[in-house]
Amino acid sequence: MELILFIGLQATGKSSFYRHTFFRTHVRVNLDMLRTRHREKLLVDACIASKTKFIVDNTNLTRDDRARYISPAKAAGFRVIGYFFESQPADALRRNAARPKGERVPDIAIRSASNKLQIPSLSEGFDELYSVRLVGENQFSISNCKL
Repeated sequence: MELILFIGLQATGKSSFYRHTFFRTHVRVNLDMLRTRHREKLLVDACIASKTKFIVDNTNLTRDDRARYISPAKAAGFRVIGYFFESQPADALRRNAARPKGERVPDIAIRSASNKLQIPSLSEGFDELYSVRLVGENQFSISNCKL
């Protein structure tokens, strides 16, 4: 039983990393697709109840955002692994501009997210915490987080 939590600004490679690394092994929970917190909660609860491996592929910028998933998963005996997608806002803005028109987010959303971001730490309940950096088109460098 495993919850993987992605953390990072928009346009930092989270969804690409999911497709590249976890597509065949974990259910993807993504608010952009589900559209409401109610639907998201139903899917998260179903994954926990069925002991299914899942990933929350959202920005998860604050400790409170992350606790919404970590607390119930830990209570159910899940291992919780975090992947922090490190990126400068300027890099995220550049990648966002290169996205197809229908997949772009407003630049202000990335700037606002950058201001809200609280760096994750093991003390939040993570069993493991990794840092992920884009090093090319859909190429990732992963290391243990020293946070």
